[in-house]
Amino acid sequence: MQFSADEMAFRDEVRKFIDTEYSEDLRAKSKKSLTGYLDKEDHVRWQKKLYEKGWIAPNWPVEHGGPGWSATQRYIFDVEMSRAGTPRPLAFGLKMVAPVIMAFGTEEQKQKFLPDILQSNVWWCQGYSEPGSGSDLASLQTRAVADGDDYVVNGSKIWTTRAQDADWIFCLVRTSTEGKKQEGISFLLIDMTSPGIRVEPIILTDQTPAPNQEVNQVFFDDVRVPQANRVGEENQGWTIAKYLLEFERGNAYAGSAWGGIQRIRNIAESEAADGSRLIDDPDFASRLAALEIEVETVEVTELRILSELTSGERTGARSSMLKCRGTEVVQAATEMAMEAVGYYMAPFDHDVLAFGSNMPPIGPDYAGALAGKYLNTRKASIYGGSNEIQRGIMAKLILGM
Repeated sequence: MQFSADEMAFRDEVRKFIDTEYSEDLRAKSKKSLTGYLDKEDHVRWQKKLYEKGWIAPNWPVEHGGPGWSATQRYIFDVEMSRAGTPRPLAFGLKMVAPVIMAFGTEEQKQKFLPDILQSNVWWCQGYSEPGSGSDLASLQTRAVADGDDYVVNGSKIWTTRAQDADWIFCLVRTSTEGKKQEGISFLLIDMTSPGIRVEPIILTDQTPAPNQEVNQVFFDDVRVPQANRVGEENQGWTIAKYLLEFERGNAYAGSAWGGIQRIRNIAESEAADGSRLIDDPDFASRLAALEIEVETVEVTELRILSELTSGERTGARSSMLKCRGTEVVQAATEMAMEAVGYYMAPFDHDVLAFGSNMPPIGPDYAGALAGKYLNTRKASIYGGSNEIQRGIMAKLILGM
């Protein structure tokens, strides 16, 4: 659980890359983002920088363009990027559908899709949840009926992140109603320009249009999808979905949480009008220290699992443990930041958050985005399978209950 000299040198290389390539305009835009996303053009620009460095796909094997890093290097990279607040490379292509294509796809699918994902030429979104089918994903009703060499798809997907910018969507669809509901699901890759697809935005309490407009509902009305775009065998989608969810849930959260801790400390160390500092309040300082301890426990858990991954093990159900505790400490950090900024969190002015706006903020400039970040982070314990569902998985597969 100690980093070697070579690993520390790699950490310094990552930090130097961030200092050099993370431009001031991207930093300024990221500070005003409530979701961690930028406009598509800016987001792709950052991802292209990572691609040119060879660092865009830390989890990919070398034969598909990955950097050949150890599990420890991947962890260090993730933590340093999170600490610096860089835009997160869009996960739906690089971390979700790409590993699925590598594991279950045909050679033709690998050649067609993987290079464009690696180079950020194609933007993907995820079509899993539906109205009434969230954590109970097996109850999904979007149908795909075979018709010649195609499927005809009808239904809708909801909470689809950045679908308004997506070129392709990977979807779970029902191809059979026989047997257990998990047994009739298939995994399709669908071109978002196909006739019959409609995207409608869902405006949340923390968001206005781009770049902060985040989630959508996607409708499919007699959409024709080539059967060649099915990944894996027909009705194998549930197995593929479980495989993919390990990648969605097994993230590193400590880096983001430490970034939140530093934000809280910076706010608390600022002098108020009367010359006092919140950090000098014993009760607040004690609770901040307790939160730091919680983040340290998450970090140690991540490192413990990391040491096992270096032996070739998969995270399995332990990804549920990381998802629960990681999202909870990140949410706790946004709560303390809101408390630290006090009543200045109340004015939530979207105009101030627009990049290039000359509207003066009400209160300190760091206060403007905190309420939006707090509201947006509430979803972290729900997406990827709610934390209540994750505790059920842990009870069954880890504790044997």
